[in-house]
Amino acid sequence: MSSSFQAPKGVSEYVPPRADLLYAVREAFAEQARLAGYGYLELAVFEDTNLFRRGVGESTDVVSKEMYTFEDRGGRSLTLRPEFTASVLRCVLEHGLHKQGALPVKVWTTGAAFRAERPQQGRYRQFYQLDLEAIGSEDPRVDAETIAIAANWYRSLGLTRVRLLLNSLGCRECRPAYRARLQEFLRGLDLDEATRARIEINPLRVLDDKRPQVREQLAGAPLMADHLCAACKAHHDAVRELLADLGIEWEDTPTLVRGLDYYTRTTYEFDHPLLGAQSGIGGGGRYDGLSEDIGGPPLPGIGFGLGLDRTILALEAEGAEFAARPRCEAFGVPLGDAAERRMFGLVAELRRSGIAADAAFGGKRLKGAMKDADRSGARYAVILGERDIADGVAQVKDLAAGEQTAVPLADIVTTLKERLEK
Repeated sequence: MSSSFQAPKGVSEYVPPRADLLYAVREAFAEQARLAGYGYLELAVFEDTNLFRRGVGESTDVVSKEMYTFEDRGGRSLTLRPEFTASVLRCVLEHGLHKQGALPVKVWTTGAAFRAERPQQGRYRQFYQLDLEAIGSEDPRVDAETIAIAANWYRSLGLTRVRLLLNSLGCRECRPAYRARLQEFLRGLDLDEATRARIEINPLRVLDDKRPQVREQLAGAPLMADHLCAACKAHHDAVRELLADLGIEWEDTPTLVRGLDYYTRTTYEFDHPLLGAQSGIGGGGRYDGLSEDIGGPPLPGIGFGLGLDRTILALEAEGAEFAARPRCEAFGVPLGDAAERRMFGLVAELRRSGIAADAAFGGKRLKGAMKDADRSGARYAVILGERDIADGVAQVKDLAAGEQTAVPLADIVTTLKERLEK
């Protein structure tokens, strides 16, 4: 009988074996971040609401419609984090990481984020992200490095259909003139009242509208790429040249704007065509004015957020062969009281040697214990009875091939390690 309680609607939950895949995918990213010199952060799950209002932007859907905001017992307004960048930057500033050594500060984190959206496949109210940030440098090589880390991770997972969409949103010097020209163009379109209001607050967000009737009218919209200042154009050209040097392909996408207000210059998105409407599986960009927006010193930065949920969906859609490490490689089948005690110690010895091991519990007979071994996913069963103990051996059975051999108890660990490495 199941519980009468269920997880709240829109919560992304994982159970084995899918949860094992999620964990392995996250571990693969941790290795990419480590290789590039990024340190790990563990962040607060909720923040002062004003951090997101000032950092993410009042005009964004995230702040205006999607945040989980509540008042605590002290009357303070708090919000479950809807994204990571503002929290990471707040943490870096609060702990003075930008004062402790060479810049940029290179950090990454992972965990759940929360948005009050209409749940659908690939879009959840509680979802999981990987976040990586490089704070304190305007060097285009840092832009290219962050993109390369994400691209290398997708490649390491076996994904082959990921597309990199790339754009520049200019800076606070060249964007105002473009903004005014874009507003002039958008005011002449046949748009609904809510979209017309957005034109006055943040017209670039209108370019992100996915509705067909809006997209048709945007065909002749002026593009930021045609209005970049000399410095922004040089920066964007440098990023593209560096990506080419690394053999990373991209698609110039002049209408790409992303959904948060803090982006400047380099902006990018990773797209997977097999996921339909929710094809964006990750993205990021530069946010050179965000530190000042939240009360910090001038501190340029760039980073990304990659969706773990959508990456899992992409792996499944492609049928990619990336697999989690097995939760069990060797399964103990003890027959009798003496064998149970001896097997308990043997399983512990296997685990200490780095072999994932488990065993049957509850005094099961051979048939029931072997069913447990098959269900565990182990490659080998280690069968131990009273006669085996007397002879100083255990029966090691290859569960796929069905072959079984007697192995001295003293050699079990060495034998299994050798066989598992083949």
